[in-house]
Amino acid sequence: MAKGNILIVDDNKSILSALEIFLIPEFQTITTLSDPNQIPTELRKKEYNLVILDMNFNAGINTGNEGIYWLGRIKESNPETSVVMITAYGDVELTVKALKLGANDFFLKPWDNNKLLATLKSALQLNWSKKEVTQLKEKEKGLKTEINREQKFIIGSSPQLMQMLNMVRKVAKTDANVLITGENGTGKELIAHEIHRLSERSQEVLVSVDMGAITETLFESELFGHVKGAFTDARENRPGKFEVADKGSLFLDEIGNLSFHLQAKLLAAIQNRKISRIGSNQTVSIDIRLICATNKDLESMVREGLFREDLLYRINTIQIEVPPLRDRGNDVLVLADFFLKKYSSKYNKPNLRINQQAQDKLLKYQWPGNIRELQHTIEKAVILGDGNVLKAEDFLMKPFHSEKASETELTLEEMEKRMINLAIEKNNGNLSAAADQLGVTRQTLYNKIKKNG
Repeated sequence: MAKGNILIVDDNKSILSALEIFLIPEFQTITTLSDPNQIPTELRKKEYNLVILDMNFNAGINTGNEGIYWLGRIKESNPETSVVMITAYGDVELTVKALKLGANDFFLKPWDNNKLLATLKSALQLNWSKKEVTQLKEKEKGLKTEINREQKFIIGSSPQLMQMLNMVRKVAKTDANVLITGENGTGKELIAHEIHRLSERSQEVLVSVDMGAITETLFESELFGHVKGAFTDARENRPGKFEVADKGSLFLDEIGNLSFHLQAKLLAAIQNRKISRIGSNQTVSIDIRLICATNKDLESMVREGLFREDLLYRINTIQIEVPPLRDRGNDVLVLADFFLKKYSSKYNKPNLRINQQAQDKLLKYQWPGNIRELQHTIEKAVILGDGNVLKAEDFLMKPFHSEKASETELTLEEMEKRMINLAIEKNNGNLSAAADQLGVTRQTLYNKIKKNG
């Protein structure tokens, strides 16, 4: 039995019955219509691979114009569907016209069973070929947005980082689902890229999706895709992220931000490894390696009824915890040097270096924003710094995190330093504006900065 859904449209019910009886053993699904006006509704209900279409539907009219009209309607709404015309009247000119308008073939009543079967199987094969080409084109279009990304590196040699990377290497060779956890800015996406790079799927694409950035109304369209006309703005067929990632890896970042009722739809796709585009009844099998990441405590969210326990089990075959920057020791300076070279080149300030006092300041700071905060701090220092040496005062960090003393233990001098730092940071390094905010002269502010180092 050949796979495929076939629709037969003919006003002669005897013809419909004969064709249905003959074709049922040969094909997957046979549907018959005696009224051509039902064609649009039927094509919206189900995806048909092949339509057998009569040329004439009114007694005494043999022009074939009705068949030509419905052929045009079918090809307009379903261009990939194969159409084979059937009529009791042979007409070369009519045959040529139908073929030019997109018909795949043409045969007469009464028919030869063997020839008819060969014609239909050929038309069906053409449909499959067209669909395959279309899917490849759509996937290629989706891939264009995923390639040529900036290459990123995992930098550092601290024991905490090495221990985590050792686990990454072990997990990467498997197809196990991985959950990457850690604070904001620790580099969870970098770890996802490393897992994919070391995996058996490295020659395929890694598709990244920020779950926190997808609105609920666009969730299904983004992940599962849609067909043309599925909703107001669906002007063309579009594959979802699951289809684009087929044979490769799918990275769902910030999965803890996904609303509870959408988690069920994600779970179904992960469990069944099948999806359906919006507006289509056809299921598409997907073969992906799933990697998720979050900065949230999903187990606590499960207890609070905010995250599905069954989904957590599905995505959490292996959990990898990315260490915060404050626990990585001298990696802070290694990363600072990397970002210094990057932004020195970007802002045309060659030969920059960080002096010892500034290095000590970077090491003592707690980095609540982790690597992302360090990157922004270095960039600001490169932009605002004068000369080839960056000093401690060139690095503007949040004092609430850099001071270990509690609020009640702060001295008057420490409070003054904290207020000055906040004012300078708030005014983006503009000392005149900071002085105005603090209610002192610019010279007084400069003297206090010099006094406090």
